[in-house]
Amino acid sequence: MNQMKKPVLTLTGIDRHYGQGESVLSILKGANFTLNAGETVALVAPSGTGKSTLLHLAGLLEHPDAGEVKVGGLECNGLSDERRTAIRRESVGFVYQFHHLLPEFSAIENIMMPQLIAGLGMAEARERASQLLDYMRIGHRASHRPAELSGGEQQRVAIARAVANAPLVLLADEPTGNLDPETASYVFAALEALVRQSGLSALIATHNHDLARRMDRCVTLADGKVIAYDPGAA
Repeated sequence: MNQMKKPVLTLTGIDRHYGQGESVLSILKGANFTLNAGETVALVAPSGTGKSTLLHLAGLLEHPDAGEVKVGGLECNGLSDERRTAIRRESVGFVYQFHHLLPEFSAIENIMMPQLIAGLGMAEARERASQLLDYMRIGHRASHRPAELSGGEQQRVAIARAVANAPLVLLADEPTGNLDPETASYVFAALEALVRQSGLSALIATHNHDLARRMDRCVTLADGKVIAYDPGAA
């Protein structure tokens, strides 16, 4: 129980704004959010409210204008870009709406890539990638390049790649938004099973209320803040 309540990602008092000509567009205003170990959270909010911004800040891809971001208990704001990159590589996995697989490499090679960059040996990386492909039920497509895979298969490879280095946190931005409903449900079920089995913590932005209901809890964005949300009331 204590492990479940241990924060792996904390955003405290986050402000984020962007210049628009002579005006300033405030996206996040004093936003607070905590993701605990082993927890899955759905982020459900209309486009333009700051979902991607929140994920980028959580994944150390952007710097907040004010506030504090902690990953694995480490305060990240004052760190060098090199150290932030290292934390992203070691502790954060990303899944996007579009798979962003490397077209010249096979499915298994795409999953091996982040492991090799992290210093794992070729044989170990291949074995881990093969296990992940089998878990995602596409082991038979290991040697195929992205162009030879269906949309659902491509996204399952992208999910496997995101968790290949066993990150603390998985951040997903509309991971099934580019798929038809039946394929989206299947891919999400594979993602959910992988997260549960591995004990990962996940923050997943989605417009799909049916998928959101399968998470431990849901949040939304309102007036620049993160608040609790009930998808059943939508």
